[in-house]
Amino acid sequence: MILVYTGDGKGKTSACVGQAVRALGQGMAVAFGQFMKRDGQAGEQAMLAKLLGPRFLAGGLGFLRRDEERPAHREAALRVLAWAEGQLAEADMLVLDETLYALGSGILEREEVERLMALARTGNRHLVLSGRNAPDWLVEAADLVTSMTEIKHPWRAGIKAAPGIEF
Repeated sequence: MILVYTGDGKGKTSACVGQAVRALGQGMAVAFGQFMKRDGQAGEQAMLAKLLGPRFLAGGLGFLRRDEERPAHREAALRVLAWAEGQLAEADMLVLDETLYALGSGILEREEVERLMALARTGNRHLVLSGRNAPDWLVEAADLVTSMTEIKHPWRAGIKAAPGIEF
């Protein structure tokens, strides 16, 4: 199955982590990669590294803030992409967090995501993708799509990001 967690609200990465834990609990082999996110930024990264070892990769460079950073971000995304393709040979489920951020910012190309989807389907593997702004073609192609909607968020009241909640 192809699963997509999208929307402007919190919870996309948390849903990915929950999906990975559920699969692990069923004895499945899980690989979890993160586009855009640097290693050591968030609590889930520490736990996923302990649970998954080499089947976890936070291979991003952080937010893309300036156009001159684009080539380095593209290189990082290609490394995660190559790692992900290799994981599809072994893992029953491949989770790729922030794929849609990378896609929407032009760091990943549609054809690359479609190739991953085809490899997952051919290998009878589950592929979980997350990020804001899922394109229509992906929504149509996916088997499950959930959109997280922000109703209320503490940062709007000036409350800073909190460990264990935001990261």
